[in-house]
Amino acid sequence: MRSLGSAWRGALELVVEVDGAQVPALAYPELVGAPQIGDVVLLNTTALDLDLGTGGYAMVVALPDRLPPDSPDPGQLVKARYLPQQVSVRGVDAQESPHHGVLADADSLDGMPVVIADLHSALPAVIAGVRLERPSTRVAYVMSDGGALPIWLSRTVAGLREAGWLSATVTVGQAFGGDVEAVTVHTGLLAARHVLDAEVAVIAQGPGNLGTGTRWGYSGVAAGEAVNAVATLGGRPVASLRISDADPRTRHRGISHHSRTAYGRVALAGADVVVPELGEPLASAVEADLAELGGRHRIVRVSAHGMVEALRAVPVALSTMGRGLDEDRGYFVAAACAGRHAASLLEARDR
Repeated sequence: MRSLGSAWRGALELVVEVDGAQVPALAYPELVGAPQIGDVVLLNTTALDLDLGTGGYAMVVALPDRLPPDSPDPGQLVKARYLPQQVSVRGVDAQESPHHGVLADADSLDGMPVVIADLHSALPAVIAGVRLERPSTRVAYVMSDGGALPIWLSRTVAGLREAGWLSATVTVGQAFGGDVEAVTVHTGLLAARHVLDAEVAVIAQGPGNLGTGTRWGYSGVAAGEAVNAVATLGGRPVASLRISDADPRTRHRGISHHSRTAYGRVALAGADVVVPELGEPLASAVEADLAELGGRHRIVRVSAHGMVEALRAVPVALSTMGRGLDEDRGYFVAAACAGRHAASLLEARDR
């Protein structure tokens, strides 16, 4: 290893020499220990070789000459199961957890609004919309396992936590590294409400959406299942639409086929589908696509007034598929309006 780079919660950038070339790498110190200049590192270069949008790094697998000490009390819940780097964590819903009794009896979200998004990049925009209406709202992020498994990959989460915009995180399924760990989306949502005292939850996969250009072959299909989970638990599902007039792929123009499939075909329960105020021609494209969402949802039209200014105040970079706010304004405004609607549900409840 030649040098150390930026660090954020759970992650550390390195520069490693490989066959005479300088290679960017990323280490998760809680898994591999703390790298030092001069260390020999074992790398996995898959993401780097494939030039993945959320990759760009070789991943540090191990420091062979200086392995980390064993954790004295790792917990009994295993994630990334049966991979060489499987991790054992203290699950919030596990029997050894001090919260087990609460979650053993918990069966309702008590009407808590839950904003559901296809992409991780929607998270800061959703929170911006919540904060525009209710700045002190406690927001928890429930990260599902459709993208990155370690939440540590996300600079967005680290930055939102540092700025005080995000109260807590829950990693569910095979994902790990959150403030609390849960086995399923259901117990993750219940933990957000009853353990972390969240007023609003946001559920989305971690960085690294996987799509194949087919109707069903993309990891964001889980957004539809999240609607079902929220409704089953007595929460208020708020569906954030993935919309764009900037994506070069036709299937993502207007309302993305990801949203149309997840909410229109997979979600069997009703949700508040938030449609923001938009300019033309995007507004007409979105209206034409709404028919695919079926009759079970409530279409909620939300003002975008003040939203661009709120999005410019977000303390982390806004980026989706390499496009920022000015390149793909409709995408971020749609997510922020979903957050605004979630906040309005709290205001209505409190009146």
